[in-house]
Amino acid sequence: MTVLFGIWEWRLSVMELWPRTQSGSKTQVARQAVEQRDSELIIDAGRGEFVDRNGIPLTGQSIEALALFPVQAGQRGGAEQISRLASILDVSVQQLQSRLTELKEPGYWLEAGSTHPLALTERQLEALKTVHINGVRVVPYRLRYMAPYLASQTIGYISQHPERIKTAYGHEYAIGELKLNSVIGGAGLERSLDRLLRGDGGTTASYYTDASGQPLQGLDVRVAAPVNRLYPLQVITTLDAGLQAAVEQYADRSGLKEGAIVVLDMATRDIVTMVSRPRLNPEQVDAAGSAAANHAIRAVEPGSIFKLVTEAAALEAGVSMPSETFHCSGEYGRYGLSDWKAGGHGELTLREGLAKSCNIVFATIAERLTARQLADTAFRLGIGRQVGWHSEQSVGPLAGPIRLLEEEEAGRIFDRKQASVDGGVMAQTGIGQRDVRISPLQAANMIATIVNMGHVAEPRIVSEIRYANGQRLVSFPPHEAASPIGRISPAAARELMDGMQLVVKVGTGRSIQNGVWDAAGKSGTAEVTRSGVDRVNQWFIGYGPLKFPKYAIAVLAENRTPNTANEATKLFRAILDIAAKKQ
Repeated sequence: MTVLFGIWEWRLSVMELWPRTQSGSKTQVARQAVEQRDSELIIDAGRGEFVDRNGIPLTGQSIEALALFPVQAGQRGGAEQISRLASILDVSVQQLQSRLTELKEPGYWLEAGSTHPLALTERQLEALKTVHINGVRVVPYRLRYMAPYLASQTIGYISQHPERIKTAYGHEYAIGELKLNSVIGGAGLERSLDRLLRGDGGTTASYYTDASGQPLQGLDVRVAAPVNRLYPLQVITTLDAGLQAAVEQYADRSGLKEGAIVVLDMATRDIVTMVSRPRLNPEQVDAAGSAAANHAIRAVEPGSIFKLVTEAAALEAGVSMPSETFHCSGEYGRYGLSDWKAGGHGELTLREGLAKSCNIVFATIAERLTARQLADTAFRLGIGRQVGWHSEQSVGPLAGPIRLLEEEEAGRIFDRKQASVDGGVMAQTGIGQRDVRISPLQAANMIATIVNMGHVAEPRIVSEIRYANGQRLVSFPPHEAASPIGRISPAAARELMDGMQLVVKVGTGRSIQNGVWDAAGKSGTAEVTRSGVDRVNQWFIGYGPLKFPKYAIAVLAENRTPNTANEATKLFRAILDIAAKKQ
């Protein structure tokens, strides 16, 4: 008996460990025993979700979807059942049969023209109760992104990034936790917080078949979910979903094709609205396209809004004063520089020069400054550096430095490769041309800095992250972004505010006088070249209301036709009115 038992055990070991060394029908049985498997489909990735400051979801929506699992040809069911399902889905029998026949791995019935599952209606769900087709089942599905995709570039998207898997997740890749085709955060907050957002595993639906693809009757669909009740996490952003939606809708109705809008809470410096155009669909991302870039944190030519920096530098250096008088004939007389107004503005003070955005005035005072004085003043105002919330230290479970807006561009004042800075460079830089680049986020933060008497803070986009049970995991407290070279004086800040009020009263911002809140600000038009064609960037930055400023706003309309009305000015007035009405 011992010998017979030993032979039997050896035979089982051979079949289990070396099935391919055998031949004939016995080999096939062994292979089927090894290959018997289940078809697994992810119905919820378990990834952390985003909400606005009031808890309104920005990502994540539960729907009922139709899951499709591959089975052996001819094992689906009768023609009548197939026909009924096609009718429910409002497609032809041929379309349905083609989809089921081509199925090689588990998938979903997709919404027409989309990459995400079709959300079944109550009528469809009721009708599907009478349909019995092998490998076709209704499952709960967690849809990550929801139209109209609010703040899509800010939230970001998830996608496959094999190169980053190896560099940023080398350990997880080495131990098999992540594969090269794993989906991770590709941009925005999805990327900067990816390590936390990946959570504790996903929920899957499994449909069991044998090795030949025949359904194993009785097992049907089994759902497996993680047991950790602390996940998924919830990211509390500083965005106001209601204001964000209203601003995006107005921007689209107004025809903003390319540009950005940033609205900051004046008291906290929290980002309550961040809009970027072209619009991004996070489910259909062209990473190389303009829509994928967050134009709110991309540095571009500022034009005349930079004159605020130039005036602040002149006041701080003592090379000019608000009452100094200048003469503008329309031509500067050198460097090919002229004023935007033919014939010039005549006699005007520095304050009036800001109100009327006179190039001659600001080229003059810029040439009195050194490059260091101008660059340092810009730095004190949060220009020429990344200003979004960051920490050089570990924050909670986030090891090492963290920057919430990873893609934010620092911008610049001068080209660092330039050996020397002559008068022509200073004159052109002083009016916001040449090599100057700033982002809408920096521009809005500069306004908030001026109103707060020179105190620079880092705008937040996330306030805290919580576990699924509501317990706080980590917080991102507000903090200042003071420069090591100090800040502009309160006197200079008050003069800039007076100048911006004059812009709206008698200057280039007169068109925004009438609104729910009174406002102050600065317009700007930067000459640019796109694909060899002359274009302009149009800006308006400012704040309101005047007595108790509530919001700092920056609006950028990029790539516009020269000599057209300033679209940014119109948008600014409407956005401030929208914000006022939502109070």
